Amino acid sequence: MSAYFAFARSSFHSQLAYRNEVWANIFGKLVQVFARVAIWQAAYAGVGAIVVEGVSLQQMVTYALLGGAVMGATRPERIIGEIGRSLKTGDVAIWLLKPLSYPLYLFANECGSFLYRLATQVIPTVAFTALFYGMLPPVSPFHAVMFIAFWALSFALLFLISALFGLVAFWLMTSFSLDWILGALLQLFSGVLVPFWFFPEPLAMIARHLPFAWIVYYPNAVYLGRLSTPEIWLHLGLGLGWAALFLAGVLWLWRRASSRITVQGG
Repeated sequence: MSAYFAFARSSFHSQLAYRNEVWANIFGKLVQVFARVAIWQAAYAGVGAIVVEGVSLQQMVTYALLGGAVMGATRPERIIGEIGRSLKTGDVAIWLLKPLSYPLYLFANECGSFLYRLATQVIPTVAFTALFYGMLPPVSPFHAVMFIAFWALSFALLFLISALFGLVAFWLMTSFSLDWILGALLQLFSGVLVPFWFFPEPLAMIARHLPFAWIVYYPNAVYLGRLSTPEIWLHLGLGLGWAALFLAGVLWLWRRASSRITVQGG
């Protein structure tokens, strides 16, 4: 396991080398958060109501801040792009000669990137915007702990889904457009743009049962107290089930992919 810790540490330090990119990313995240909050402020002002569907404007502002934090710490396009690049250059073939797991390497690499983005982008952005707009605290200490648990589950699920999409490139011989497809699904069904309580039925019911819901919607719903304690434990168990299913899918797809590797580059 020391090798994978080294990969994670290397990924973290390699991104710290580009300091100008740190400031550019923080600025970009601030713009995104300000835009999301402005949209909800305009929406609530447009209907002339303080509370819509049992959700106050301050709760929606908090949801927007948290949604940017949860999604902003993980970049699916980076995971898919890494697999596509390794496939094109032929670097992926080297992993067949090493006593290491390629999926575990990808996970360790993403863990290092996650910590980097958490420290340099997510925390500064949320802290600044929270001071500017105000941010509601968790409903209770229990909800705060469970939010962290759901966030960890969100990270694992998003990595596994991204890796599964990336491994499809072994059959397409390119990762082009795979990140676009996944990005579109996440924007619609993760709840990052619009919470499911504003979805029309039966779309809301469908979205709540898709694995993408555990990436943004359920962590935020737990934080805001939109789920009862039994519902929190139920959805945590369901989310872990989805994670186990995608883990099995990634391992199976990697075994299939490693038997048909064709090196295009050198």
